[in-house]
Amino acid sequence: MNTLQKFEAKQLASLQDSKKIPVFSPGDTVRVNVRVKEGTRERIQAYEGVCIARSGSGINESFCVRKISFGEGVERVFPLWSSRIDSIELVRKGDVRRAKLYYLRDRRGKSARIAERTTGHGFDTNIDEAAEALTQTQKRAQKKAAKDAKRAEARKANDEAAKAKAAAKEAEKKAAEAEAAAAEAPAEAAPAEGGAE
Repeated sequence: MNTLQKFEAKQLASLQDSKKIPVFSPGDTVRVNVRVKEGTRERIQAYEGVCIARSGSGINESFCVRKISFGEGVERVFPLWSSRIDSIELVRKGDVRRAKLYYLRDRRGKSARIAERTTGHGFDTNIDEAAEALTQTQKRAQKKAAKDAKRAEARKANDEAAKAKAAAKEAEKKAAEAEAAAAEAPAEAAPAEGGAE
């Protein structure tokens, strides 16, 4: 194994730890959630279609997804480990006997359908994993909700502290006024007593 292969293997291992990619093969219907940047905003766009090919290996692996959009066939090639891909969801397994399904390009309507597979390679584990695993978008939403809850608690605590501080100042002010009034009362009483003598 040369230096480049070692480096790629290391990169792939770190990507596999951070990303959960289901096992899918050509013929499967997948939903690819892609990060799309528009100006300063970034949003997630779902692209759902049939995987018609997988090519490459390791960190350079890619897959092609085909869907019919407004009556036109649209194909998109995604690098499997791209940072632009937020998550990949397995919608259904397809029963095909080829690695490349390019013949679907010439098919229209019912002839372009793929039968659903219910048993076989990777079936029992993948759908359970896909159901259980949270996508990164959902994780991000949970983190945001937790952060918002923390902020709300902090805001509430700050408001309570400010109210307590204001109440303490008010009490201090009243005490100072009472002291001043008490100091003035004996001073006024003393000249009155002196005048009476």
